[in-house]
Amino acid sequence: MQQDIQCFEYLLDNAFFTNIGGEDVQKGKVNISLTITKKEEMFYFIFQLNGTITISCDRCLDDMDYPIETTARLFVKFGKDYTEESDEIVVIPKTEGIINIAWFLYEFVALAIPIKHVHAPGKCNKQMSSKLKKHTVKLSDDDSFDEEANSVIVTDEEEMEESIDPHWDILKENN
Repeated sequence: MQQDIQCFEYLLDNAFFTNIGGEDVQKGKVNISLTITKKEEMFYFIFQLNGTITISCDRCLDDMDYPIETTARLFVKFGKDYTEESDEIVVIPKTEGIINIAWFLYEFVALAIPIKHVHAPGKCNKQMSSKLKKHTVKLSDDDSFDEEANSVIVTDEEEMEESIDPHWDILKENN
């Protein structure tokens, strides 16, 4: 069984992210190394992604640079019609023999973004952080503030009951 291997290099830049129209990433510079191995009627794509993207900080909403370094794979088979059998298996029409990998590249970048993305401690927008703290629940001596999670840890249940908006009491009466 003969294997045919080809290698390609791509650069995803700001123009790529703008033109692709995805919501998660609009700016960045990501280098792609693609190795395609042909095995009989199937192609095995290995993508190496390495670079930096610009995303919004979940806490202060300012842009932040986020490093991307990931590997992804894709199996491409020939068939009658174009179908995506799974996240990693794509069937393309044998009569065409062409696959556009642009959206797959964008998805690989977007999937490398963690659910929570925030600046390093102390790097958030100071003005936004002060407004956020201004609208945060006041803490008692027994409570603490988890800076990393940006949330209050209340240890006194009685005090927590008192801090609940009294308008909700109407709902409790109806139960």
